[in-house]
Formats: sequence, C-alpha cells, structure tokens
Amino acid sequence: MWYDYIEQKNDVLGGKPVIKGTRIAVDLILEKIGNGDTIEELLLAYPRLTKSEILACITYGANLVRNEIFIDVA
Repeated sequence: MWYDYIEQKNDVLGGKPVIKGTRIAVDLILEKIGNGDTIEELLLAYPRLTKSEILACITYGANLVRNEIFIDVA
C-alpha cells in the first residue's frame, strides 16, 4: 500500500508528502512521470528509490483525485 512508502512531516519540505526517509516529494515524481519520464529513467536518476516507491507515488496521487468532491457553483 502507498502508506508504507509515503509520509508527511511538518519539518520535511513544509509537510509535503515525500517518499519515506527522503526529501523526494511525491509531486516531483508525479510531475516527472507526467512529463514522460519512465520508471526506469527515474530509478537511474534517483538510484536510492525503488520501483515500489515510485508506484506508491502514483497510487497516492490516484487516491487524492478519487476522493475529490467537485461542486458546481455556476
């Protein structure tokens, strides 16, 4: 599960979600994937990361979107 790999601490990157034990923000990984980087490229760029951690970032992002509530104010 994503929560095995993602944490938020007030004293790390201002409380942004990061990969546990790092200062690598989830949004950075998601942005790189969105810009076309592959998991293999990310593993080369960040050799300390694992495939499971990168997949946890994707799952974390999916959960945030899934739980959004949209209110039409128009």
